[in-house]
Amino acid sequence: MDRLDSLLDIIDQGERRYGDRFAFGMRGDDGSTEHWTYRELNRRSRIIAWRLRAAGLQPGDRLLVWTPSSPAVPALYYGAMRAGLTLVPLDLRMSSGAIEGIVARADARHLVLGEGRDAPDPADARLEHFPTSFVERLAAEPDASFPSDWEAQVNDWPRPGPQDLAEIIFTSGTTGEPKGVMLSHVNLIGTLDAAHNLLPEQEHRVVSLLPLSHLLEQVALVFYAMSVGAHVLYVRSRNPRVIFEAIRDHRTTSLVVVPQVIDLFWAAIEREVARQGKSAVFNRMRPIARRLPYPVRRRLFSQVHAQLGGSLNLIVSAAAFLPPALQQAWEDLGVVVMQGYGATECGVTSATNQRDHGLGTVGRTIPPVQVKLADDGEVLVAGPTLFSGYWRDPAITAGAFTPDGWYKTGDIGRHDAAGHLILMGRKKDIIVLPNGLNVYPEDVENALRVAGIRDSVVVEPIPGRIEAVVLAPGAPLLPEPGEPPDATRAPQIEDPVRVRAEIDAAVRAANRTLAVHQRVVAWRLWPDADFPRTHTFKVQRDRVRAWAAIDEPLPVREEGPSPAGSEKRRRPGGA
Repeated sequence: MDRLDSLLDIIDQGERRYGDRFAFGMRGDDGSTEHWTYRELNRRSRIIAWRLRAAGLQPGDRLLVWTPSSPAVPALYYGAMRAGLTLVPLDLRMSSGAIEGIVARADARHLVLGEGRDAPDPADARLEHFPTSFVERLAAEPDASFPSDWEAQVNDWPRPGPQDLAEIIFTSGTTGEPKGVMLSHVNLIGTLDAAHNLLPEQEHRVVSLLPLSHLLEQVALVFYAMSVGAHVLYVRSRNPRVIFEAIRDHRTTSLVVVPQVIDLFWAAIEREVARQGKSAVFNRMRPIARRLPYPVRRRLFSQVHAQLGGSLNLIVSAAAFLPPALQQAWEDLGVVVMQGYGATECGVTSATNQRDHGLGTVGRTIPPVQVKLADDGEVLVAGPTLFSGYWRDPAITAGAFTPDGWYKTGDIGRHDAAGHLILMGRKKDIIVLPNGLNVYPEDVENALRVAGIRDSVVVEPIPGRIEAVVLAPGAPLLPEPGEPPDATRAPQIEDPVRVRAEIDAAVRAANRTLAVHQRVVAWRLWPDADFPRTHTFKVQRDRVRAWAAIDEPLPVREEGPSPAGSEKRRRPGGA
């Protein structure tokens, strides 16, 4: 990769290197596809830049972007940079109240909306009278309002510099008001450099499944993808069948996803194996494959890979805890699973790689980023990827850093003997028992996962008592674009007696692997098909804890099924 002074250099270099190669495409629900080349994408970015300036926007203005993914959206991002604007991406799954708060705090002058059945309704956030353009119309061919030399004029505009503000990403965390993370061009270029150091050199054909408002998606599947000539396909539908068809037909080589999506796909594979009556053989082959080279593993499970297009060899996971058992499942099939760790505030700070991707770690620190552990184990970060602060919030900004300038991530970790970082959970989620011992919820949740629990949240409803809130068996559903994060679906439980027995057995099995002070004494069945999540798919633990404080737990029984009809549906969300 050549030297970059701003992110705008990526699209210019991409056109010079890859020209008429496909850059971004869109697959419709009917299987039809539309593709934009690198050359066309750059041209459209200039068209968009001209129209944004024509709308009265000036360098430094904030531009709200609220749209589903399509090839026009990366063009919009680069077009806004050409016009000197600061992007403020809005996530489709944010609540209307969160959107209203961000709009007020960002002091933006213009909104760009998407179109189609999954596009947001500006009236939901009281934006129906806000100055608005539509992304597809901004990217349309020049009309009579364009002067003959419009393109030359755009090319002569001043380009952004390394320290200029590229975007403000409002993060939700799992509680509290969203905070506007200010990221300059040099911050994002530093994270892009890390991606080049980590990801293998290969032809990357990718189906995009995360929102473009997510920093992981931007860095991996816009900035990095364009710098290596990748071909990225967008899929509007969240129907698992449509997604699998897109992955197969695109002959996908790589996926960049969050653990929830990896789990969804694995559950779909297991269901298909069970439908064919091959579960016993499938499960016997996995430990055998584990001892073989990755290409041989893929041949061993060739029927599964045929359904995925035959080329999938790499999954990159980030943004949430990846259960080691889930990583192992995919690697048994011959797919390398790399895991990255970081935050919007500091980019990627550590990651595994194609040769070193052991279970349960997030790899080594990526120079020139620096990572150290505070006395209490909190992960601290410094380096060029570090954000400059929270938008117009100096008090919260000051509280996010140590006196000597290290960013406080809020995560607790430790290093193993080889220097890999092992995360132990969020600092605020650690359970301190009355006897002074610490319980890290993710340790217990991973033990439950290994024992067969699909997903869980460990809670301490009364001091010293470790309980688990668990999901019913069955695969989680990927939320549709535009669906609110608190949308609920009731789980389908056909045989509650069997489910109670299965969960009891899994909890007992997990307890045998845990220290005495970590063991789960009771569990509760979450009343919906999935936990409430933020727009970045993190579990809203506070909501789960609030619900657990009033719901009646089921003690872990040593033997035997529960009496018929003893299960009851519990109330969601503490209602």
